Amino acid sequence: MGTAERRTASEHTARSGASVRAGSGGGRADGGGMRAEKRERPVHRPLWVEEPARRRRLPDPVRTAAVRAVIIIAVTLFQAMVAFLCTLAGSWLAFPMVISSVVSTVVATWGALDVWVTRQVWNQRYGVVSAPSSTARALRQERRRARRQARAAARTERGQERIRTRGGGAGQLSHP
Repeated sequence: MGTAERRTASEHTARSGASVRAGSGGGRADGGGMRAEKRERPVHRPLWVEEPARRRRLPDPVRTAAVRAVIIIAVTLFQAMVAFLCTLAGSWLAFPMVISSVVSTVVATWGALDVWVTRQVWNQRYGVVSAPSSTARALRQERRRARRQARAAARTERGQERIRTRGGGAGQLSHP
């Protein structure tokens, strides 16, 4: 039963149920009318329920590399199977197929590594942007403030030393 057939059947059921409900004066005494009324109500259930994706979609370069790797691996498996069958059959094609299967295995390994490297590069360039937490930021600000205060204290201390040495030790601030 297709979707259109289900729709027409449910509409027909809804119309007949409405006429039965309108015509029945509350149902029979044994409750049979109530059961028939419930049975004829259309149940509107969706054909499918969309669920959110469990994982995010792969970035385009990574997905491209993954598709390429899957195709290369599939061709490699096909070549290996043909090489095996040619070897069993004793065909002259067995040797070239075995050689090409070995080369394809190397290429398939490169394809799988390409996916991994592309993913790592993408994550490094566009991956998670980490923002420091408020506690880490507060600790850094405290350290900076303490360093500034220490530098300011050292500066004023050096300034006091200069004043004392220029004055000749008599406490004079200016020269006579």
